Amino acid sequence: MPLGVRIFLVYFLFVGLAGWFVLSTVMDEIRPGVRQSTEETLVDTANLLAEILREDVKHGRLQQSHWPELLKAYGLRQPQARIWGVEKSAVSHRIYVTDAKGVVLLDSSGVAVGQDYSRWNDVLLTLRGEYGARSTREDPADEDSSVMYVAAPIHDGEQIIGVVSVAKPNKSLQPYIERSQHRLGWLGAGLIVLGLLIGGMLSWWLSGSLRKLTRYAQAVSQGQRAELPALRGGELTQLAQAVQKMRTELEGKDYVERYVHTLTHELKSPLAAIRGAAELLESEMPVEQRQRFVANIASEGARLQQLIERLLNLALVEQRQGLEERVAVDLHALADELLQAQAARIQAAGLRGVNAIPSDLFVQGERFLLHQALANLLDNALDFTPPGGELRFDAEIDAQRVELSLFNQGEAIPEYALPRLTERFYSLPRPASGRKSTGLGLNFVQEVALLHGGELALSNLSGGVRACLRLPLA
Repeated sequence: MPLGVRIFLVYFLFVGLAGWFVLSTVMDEIRPGVRQSTEETLVDTANLLAEILREDVKHGRLQQSHWPELLKAYGLRQPQARIWGVEKSAVSHRIYVTDAKGVVLLDSSGVAVGQDYSRWNDVLLTLRGEYGARSTREDPADEDSSVMYVAAPIHDGEQIIGVVSVAKPNKSLQPYIERSQHRLGWLGAGLIVLGLLIGGMLSWWLSGSLRKLTRYAQAVSQGQRAELPALRGGELTQLAQAVQKMRTELEGKDYVERYVHTLTHELKSPLAAIRGAAELLESEMPVEQRQRFVANIASEGARLQQLIERLLNLALVEQRQGLEERVAVDLHALADELLQAQAARIQAAGLRGVNAIPSDLFVQGERFLLHQALANLLDNALDFTPPGGELRFDAEIDAQRVELSLFNQGEAIPEYALPRLTERFYSLPRPASGRKSTGLGLNFVQEVALLHGGELALSNLSGGVRACLRLPLA
C-alpha cells in the first residue's frame, strides 16, 4: 500500500473518530444545557413573583385580588415572537401559589385551586427551607411530556407563609434543541469533510514529493545523471539537500582526499627529520652532537605517536552516534584533577592555575570524554600562556546550559585563524618553540561537545583567550 494512502487512512480514522466523538458529546450536552439555562431563568422568575405576591398572601386576599384575572390574561397572550428562527405564538409558563400547608390558592391554569400539593417536591422542599424543584411527566408513557417546576418561598419575616411555583414544559424547549443540534450536525459534518479533504491533499502532496525524491535517489544509485527535484517544505527541502550533499561526498570523495592529503603532509615533516637524523648518525660525530640527533629522533617519534593517538581518538569519537553513559559530572572536581595533573608544568612555567568553578555545579555526560576534552583545552592553553600568566577555569549557568570556560592570558588569536581552529590539522605556531601541534586537539573537543548536545566557542577577550564549552545542565 502506498505511503500516501496509508497516511490518508490513518488521518481519516483519526479525524473521523475525533470528529464523531466531539460531535456526539456536544450533541448530548445541548439538551441538558438548554434545560439548565431554562431552570436558572425559572428560579429568577419564581423569586420575583414571591416578592410581588407576599403582601396578598400574608393578608389572605390573594383570591379576591386582581391576580386571577392577570394570570388568565397572561395565559391568553400571543407574543408572535421569532426567536432564532423559531416562532413563539403562545406563552408556556404555568404559575401556582400555595399556602404554608401546600394547598393551592391560585393557579394560572385554573385546574388545581384547592388541591393539596404538599406532596410534590417543589412545594415540599421549599416549605422545608430547601431548594424546591421537580420534573414530572404529564403523560407517564411520553418522556417528551415532562414539565419543569421551580418553586420559591414567600416569607413573612423568617416564617414561610406560602410557595410560588413556576412551570415550563420541556416540549416548548425542544424546537430550540433540535435547531441547535441540526445546525451543529451540519457544521460538524462540514468540518469533518473539510478536514478529510485537507488530509487527502496533504497526503497526495507528501507522497508525490517522496516519489520525486525516491526516483532521484534511484537514479543516483544507478549512476545516472539526475537533477535534484524542486521540493517545497522545510523538512523535505532539507532532506533533498542532504541527499544531494551525500551524493557529492560519495562521488567526489573531496573530504577523504583532503584528509589524506593533509595527513600525508603532516607525517612528511617528522619522517623527514627522523630519516635525516638517522643518516647523519651513520657517520662519525662528537658525542654531544650524536645525543642531539638522537633527541631529535625521539622528539619526532613522540610527535608521530601523538598524532596517531589523537587521530585514533578523533576517529572513535566521530564514529559514535551517542554517549555510552550519562552521569552527573562534578566540574569543579574535574578541573581540580586536571590542574593537579599539570601542576609540574604549571609551576615550571611560573603560571597560576585558578579553579573558579562552583563546587555544586554538575553536567550530564560521559566523564571520560569530558576529561579528555578539558585536558586538550588545558594543553593548548599551556602552550600559549607566557611565563607568569594565569589559567582560569570558570563556569556559569545560562538558559538551562552550563558555559564551562578556560581563560588563559596571552596574545589574541588572529582574526583569520579563529574560524579555522577546529579544523583537522590546522594549528598555530607555539610562541615558545615556533612549532605547530597536530591540529587535532580542538577538533576533538568540538566533537565531544557535539556528542553532549553542546558546542565549542573560541574568542578573544581583553588580555587573553577564552575557550567555552556550552553543555546541557545535569
